[in-house]
Amino acid sequence: MGEAEWERLLGKLDLRQKVRLLSGATVWHTPDEPAVGLRALAMSDGPVGVRGDSWDDRRVSLVLPSPSAMAATWDEDLVERLGGVLAEEARAKGVDVLLAPTLNLHRTPLGGRHFECYSEDPLLVGRTGAALVRGVQSQGVAATAKHFAANESETDRLTVDVRVDERTLRELYLAPFEDAVEAGVALLMTGYHTLNGTTMTEHPLLAEVVKGDWGFEGVVVSDWGAVRTTVAAALAAQDLAMPGPDTPWGEELVRAVESALVTPEAIDEKVRRLLRLAARLGALDGLDFVPDLTGAAPGVREPAVTAAGTTGVPLAAGLPPAPAGTAAAAPGNGEVRNGGTPRQGAAPGGVATAGVLLRRAVAAGSVLLANDGTLPLRPATLDSLAVIGTHARDVRVQGGGSAEVFTLPVISPLEALQRALAPTTRVGYAPGPATGALPAPVDGRLARDPRGGAPGVLLRMLDEAGEELYAEHRPTGRQLEPRLVPGADTVEISAVLRPGTPGRWTFGVAGYGRLSLQVDGHLVMDEIQPRETDDPAVVHVRPPQRCATVTLPAGRDVLVVARRRLVPDAGRATVLTAAPPAPPDDRALADAVAAAAAADAAVVFVGTTEESESEGRDRTTLRLPGRQDELVRAVAAVQPRTVAVLNCGGPVELPWREEVAAVLLAWFPGQEAGPGITDVLLGAAEPGGRLPTTWGALADAPVTATTGPAGTLPYTEGLHVGYRAWLRARAEPAYWFGHGLGYTEWDHRTARVVRRAGEGAGHEVHVELRNTGTRRGRELVQVYLSRADGQVERPVRWLAGYAHVEAEPDATVTAVVPLPLRALRHWSTAERGWRVAAGRYRVLVGRSAGDLPLCTELVVDEEIALPSNGRGR
Repeated sequence: MGEAEWERLLGKLDLRQKVRLLSGATVWHTPDEPAVGLRALAMSDGPVGVRGDSWDDRRVSLVLPSPSAMAATWDEDLVERLGGVLAEEARAKGVDVLLAPTLNLHRTPLGGRHFECYSEDPLLVGRTGAALVRGVQSQGVAATAKHFAANESETDRLTVDVRVDERTLRELYLAPFEDAVEAGVALLMTGYHTLNGTTMTEHPLLAEVVKGDWGFEGVVVSDWGAVRTTVAAALAAQDLAMPGPDTPWGEELVRAVESALVTPEAIDEKVRRLLRLAARLGALDGLDFVPDLTGAAPGVREPAVTAAGTTGVPLAAGLPPAPAGTAAAAPGNGEVRNGGTPRQGAAPGGVATAGVLLRRAVAAGSVLLANDGTLPLRPATLDSLAVIGTHARDVRVQGGGSAEVFTLPVISPLEALQRALAPTTRVGYAPGPATGALPAPVDGRLARDPRGGAPGVLLRMLDEAGEELYAEHRPTGRQLEPRLVPGADTVEISAVLRPGTPGRWTFGVAGYGRLSLQVDGHLVMDEIQPRETDDPAVVHVRPPQRCATVTLPAGRDVLVVARRRLVPDAGRATVLTAAPPAPPDDRALADAVAAAAAADAAVVFVGTTEESESEGRDRTTLRLPGRQDELVRAVAAVQPRTVAVLNCGGPVELPWREEVAAVLLAWFPGQEAGPGITDVLLGAAEPGGRLPTTWGALADAPVTATTGPAGTLPYTEGLHVGYRAWLRARAEPAYWFGHGLGYTEWDHRTARVVRRAGEGAGHEVHVELRNTGTRRGRELVQVYLSRADGQVERPVRWLAGYAHVEAEPDATVTAVVPLPLRALRHWSTAERGWRVAAGRYRVLVGRSAGDLPLCTELVVDEEIALPSNGRGR
């Protein structure tokens, strides 16, 4: 559509109509505007699942593996297909804009939001994020790159001032966003924090770099509540303030324009971008316009997988083996609608296909950190297997915070192993000591609605006199957006429990304001929880929990009633939780050890908890919570065939790693957690993951700071983040960036650099390698560059490219790794541009940043200046 058409549409709007479009109409919707045929756009969080436009536990979502697990695949084709799954579910739920991907780096291992980010390396982050963008936008849904920029810590995240020099900013923290823009991302989200003294919603980078150097044509949207000023944010290249309708813009911005503090042209530019986005999404009536959000080069295929708001598939009886690199297909469980009205073009099904893809993704991202040959387990050699740890039964499929979704029932690793090994192998279970996790929200497995007895809870809204205003059945005790009605004074959640285990049960109520709890007719808690933060992820998603313990008999119904008084600015979240009695830790540890000693092998599941790894706070330790380290060591002492499975989103310390037979990192694996992990443990699929982040002990980590002096966070390490910092410090981590084992062996034989045809086309590295193992496998070939003889400061080495190969046993294959000029570039602050320095570069090839057996070189004859957008190839 030509510029004249945009001007015609703008001419239909007066100033107030234009300004109204620049703030959200609701929490999740932009305004409509009949004067130009504009319908409202619906937005949703979505790094791992599409929640939709409400926090409603009746609107369940399919859950993908965590972004850290996606990056561990190093597989852009797979990530692109996963993006397609998100897009199809978004379309089915009427969602136009997906708030993903998160492109911030794993700067320090203590980052609390590692699970939602991809990697410590900007190249891997950029390529993975761009793949997700292509997948999402191939289905006519807009993706959003966030949180711009240098937003790597959760501590004081609303106010912290990140200090970073220009070159480091360009080469590390802006680079993934640049890749997303190149991939055609439709929106870019600014964070809450401040960068070098200027808050991100007012930052000149938006105009100078994002819309200037990179030529970004999309919409810059704020994180929810990040726009805090009227004039400064409007003068910047910030386009849309969310949520709404109450923002610092609105009528204040109208007055600013009328007072000549903000120009009409600035307003028009923002509205023009919003209208273009709406046109791309098919949200402008009467336009002869075909939405095109792919942003991909010609020939890029669309993802073949669809999932219209559906879950993965249940585990097939016996878990039939699947070829390496795929997954065993299991029967579908029928389509599940999640509420809302699907837009035209939403996929009608694809349940089984999506389930197989997500199951494959679990294996593809699982990283085999260590193995003495015990994995894969061979059922024919197992008469008994001990499965140990609470994470085996209550697996964490996703991280905590704004990215969370309500899930469909998930098959646990314990259940998957029991099904797969029955009836030939006896599978025993011991939970081990408690992990310290707070009680979980009640659901239909434990609770019944007092009215009618359906699994779940009764939600009521009461007036000040305690009279019922409305009531409805809900599936869980976690209510984040209950329907408010006039006169509402109190939210009440009630449930009937029939304890199967007698003893001291723990109950909790989460929320802000006056909280009370009755159990079996007795008031056991009546307290006030004051609001101590403005962080929306805490206030509206994971508010503090107050707990009480009650001794209950087994086999008798007990009524539990939680209430929260509604007060201003206390959020809307109310949660009822419960936890059954647990045996003393010493006894639980002894039971786990006995189970392991009596079995032919043991699989110990350990991991983080909601309290130790979540959005809204950074970690203070990398130790596993509770006595989990002690549990692994005790089991390994009596069972030589002990496999440890890690259920976490970011690095943890493994002080026992040399005492066990194998260590498998499963991350937060998503919907198909149990079947996918079981595929890897039993050898139906090869663990395809390689670490996207270096793992080591906190005491040895070169970069750990999540806070700094006087509200600042200086990135004093500069370019040396992750494996680059470990290399500069000459320190040895537990596992290097890029590390991961498969179920076969590879011999890296030769590497040579080949110049690609065409001026400025760059080079390729041809690597010959041989599968020396006994089964077909897949290998990730990694190429790093080093430059020690130049005058420009460089990391000891940096990732320049990677590629996968597959081969049968004894077969030799050649991996071709593109090496564009961009891989050699550095940012010149003196010349304010990208340069490729002349001279010799060492080309190092191997399996990780610390295992590079092959070395060759590349020579650049003279200095090269790349375009300001850095896209020289």
